[in-house]
Amino acid sequence: MEMGEHKLMDDRELVAGFQAGVQKLSTEIGRTIVGQEAVVQGVLTSIFCNGHVLLVGVPGLAKTLLVKTVAQALDMSFNRIQFTPDLMPGDITGNEILDEERKFRFVKGPLFANIVLADEINRTPPKTQAALLEAMQERNVTVAGHHYELPKPFFVLATQNPIEQEGTYPLPEAQLDRFMQNIVLDYPAFAEEMQILKNTTGDGETEPEKVLSAADIVKYQHLVRRVPVTDHVYEYIVELVQKTRPGTEKAHAVVNEFVSYGAGPRAGQFLVLGAKCHALMQGKFSPDVEDVRAVAANVLRHRLVRNYKAEAEGISNDEIVRRLL
Repeated sequence: MEMGEHKLMDDRELVAGFQAGVQKLSTEIGRTIVGQEAVVQGVLTSIFCNGHVLLVGVPGLAKTLLVKTVAQALDMSFNRIQFTPDLMPGDITGNEILDEERKFRFVKGPLFANIVLADEINRTPPKTQAALLEAMQERNVTVAGHHYELPKPFFVLATQNPIEQEGTYPLPEAQLDRFMQNIVLDYPAFAEEMQILKNTTGDGETEPEKVLSAADIVKYQHLVRRVPVTDHVYEYIVELVQKTRPGTEKAHAVVNEFVSYGAGPRAGQFLVLGAKCHALMQGKFSPDVEDVRAVAANVLRHRLVRNYKAEAEGISNDEIVRRLL
């Protein structure tokens, strides 16, 4: 019993440290990124859940700057990969080269970092996307038959431009499913855009302070997984995911009408983890249904495959998720 009480006290201290860390992180990121609080919270949620993020928005909404700022506020290694049609798998994983002693030596590619920014991920061919997919799922890369472990923690924060789709390679459903969240960035409000202009057209530059280390992130990832969840919340999540599957017993009417394929079990896993993390960020020790609803759109929007009727009538994935909730 004494050990249990001691563990509970340790966890309470960890929760307090986690909340303070999130607050400090948000403040530091906010010195560079104006507005976008929900986007920042979504990115941090994925990091603390050990998940990858796909950021979707038109050019100029600071997607790349956001990822760089998050990386700067975390004391972790960071690499940016600009995806282009001529990018080969070896360009991101690394290659074996013949050294001076005529022995093969592996030279690590830019994937070997804690945070990898995959800029315009849909501009590179499927072969290179597949190499990234392995890294995201397995947390290692395979080169010339050898496996190389990626550093821990490891996150891919990818950006995608929803316009100018000519010459792009849409991400396959299997790869989209590897992303914990698909976060959509919108245009800033009037006051926010005023502040952006003032911040970016002067001479001063602000760089965020380092707030959390790689060891801190791993520690808080374990904390998130230890958050207890009631059966009531598990049932809500399973029902929500099953509602997205057309032609099944639990399918929602809007899904039967507008969706070809629904979300798989991975969606439920990410909803549980996201709700746990969201609850901790709100100062709660266990998630409720509201925490699930808070992360549901980002977790589900890229896991629903709309049918022709939905596209013809202009029914978006977000509209379908809104009706489900």
